[in-house]
Amino acid sequence: MMHPHTELRYINDQIGFGVFATRFIPKGTLTWALDDLDQILEPEAVEALDEDRKKLVQKYSYRNQHGKFILCWDNGRYVNHSFHANCIGTAYEVEIAIRDIYPGEQLTDDYGSLNVDEPFDCFPEEGTDRTRVMPGDLLQYADIWDAQALDAFRHYNEVEQPLAHLIRPEFKEKVEIAATRHELVDSIRVIYFERDSRSAVR
Repeated sequence: MMHPHTELRYINDQIGFGVFATRFIPKGTLTWALDDLDQILEPEAVEALDEDRKKLVQKYSYRNQHGKFILCWDNGRYVNHSFHANCIGTAYEVEIAIRDIYPGEQLTDDYGSLNVDEPFDCFPEEGTDRTRVMPGDLLQYADIWDAQALDAFRHYNEVEQPLAHLIRPEFKEKVEIAATRHELVDSIRVIYFERDSRSAVR
């Protein structure tokens, strides 16, 4: 589920839609959490779909460490990529704002953390040499993303957390440790999907 103080807006014909803040969302706020309405699809189920539906699932979902496709039920599927993302994923099935997000600003994350199946080119962005999202990005940039997430968790208990009730029971203590002891029990690299010749859906 996306943070409630967000909305879907049309950007342009190239990008399509994006998710924008309707109120100030401070650093350290959970901006998305996996919830029970999100669909978790087995690769075999996606492979068996007709081509039109398969393309949509591949476009709007991400893959977890088990290779399953996670299809968000709400506007979470419209969050766009940026190499300078203001939200970052964690090993705890939540994303957190790594800087203040102001009303009217788009929420973004780095698709490199989403276990993409194929490389894809991105719109150029200043301040980075990266031009493509790669399947191995999660391992390559894990230390950077962990540091960003941990810095954000320092503010976790200082701000409103409308999504905190959606943190899954197995992760509640680990989130609390990140917020109070400033330690990450798990690196984001634990959600890396190790592919083999059978794992990719064509």
